[in-house]
Amino acid sequence: MDSPRNQLTARNFPSAEEDAAAAKPVGLYGGPESAYRLAFTDTAFLLREELRPVRMQLELLKPELVQQEQGIESTIVIFGSARIKPPGVAAGMLSEARLTGDAAGVRRAENAVMMSRYYDEAQRFASLVTERSRTLSTPIYVVTGGGPGIMEAGNRGAHEVGGKSIGLNIVLPHEQAPNPYITPELCFQFHYFALRKMHFVMRSIGLVCFPGGFGTLDELFETLTLVQNGKSRPRPVLLFGREFWEKLIDFPYLVDTGMIAAGDLGLFSYVETAEEAWDCLARHYGFDLPDTTTGEYAVDV
Repeated sequence: MDSPRNQLTARNFPSAEEDAAAAKPVGLYGGPESAYRLAFTDTAFLLREELRPVRMQLELLKPELVQQEQGIESTIVIFGSARIKPPGVAAGMLSEARLTGDAAGVRRAENAVMMSRYYDEAQRFASLVTERSRTLSTPIYVVTGGGPGIMEAGNRGAHEVGGKSIGLNIVLPHEQAPNPYITPELCFQFHYFALRKMHFVMRSIGLVCFPGGFGTLDELFETLTLVQNGKSRPRPVLLFGREFWEKLIDFPYLVDTGMIAAGDLGLFSYVETAEEAWDCLARHYGFDLPDTTTGEYAVDV
């Protein structure tokens, strides 16, 4: 029996886990139509339309609490297309397309080979972030959307140098399983896009955006809008592949037509390589400076 001193901090009530284990429906009240189940163990109840606010709160809290427990404080977010293939896979697709003699298929496969370099860069960048931030007082962890393509490359780069990384998956009409390189205890699944995008930004010290489609553009422009309007603190936003982005979006035209201010072009920078991206982050945060210029007494230098 606990000593009286231990009882000073003992629970006064059973935990929810203990009650859930003890409250087994029996007999007449064990069927699916019974309302006898505890509310927080009743999946049918939790999925009711009226419980949407509760489900949204759960999607906010679960990743937040788990990351706190894992000591995750600072992250780098990697966005980009799920359709970009590893170079070896893209080369194999091109060889197969050439055998068919289908000109359109060959062009698509050639484009896939061209874009596959971004898979390599995303993988190398994630490795650089993971390795070079290990010695910082606050390590930086890679976050992706958890799927294939650029997302896989980001998680893979961290995994291959022995680091943890985070995957924020979402339920989609077409099946998307988590890529195999995410740290299992940091692999999350979302129902709500809005909560998922919030978690991308909450701990991020930078956003690195590779070529992508509607989803990538949605994530990029939401972040730029938050920073532009002062709803989120400024941080480096790095666009990989100037040629791709300048062909896709005419940012100067937005300035010329008055849709954005000239200063808004300073919300992002173009980079081409993993090393260049790391250098941008290192300059912004002083990662590679001596401790005396980045520590508590930096103002005295």
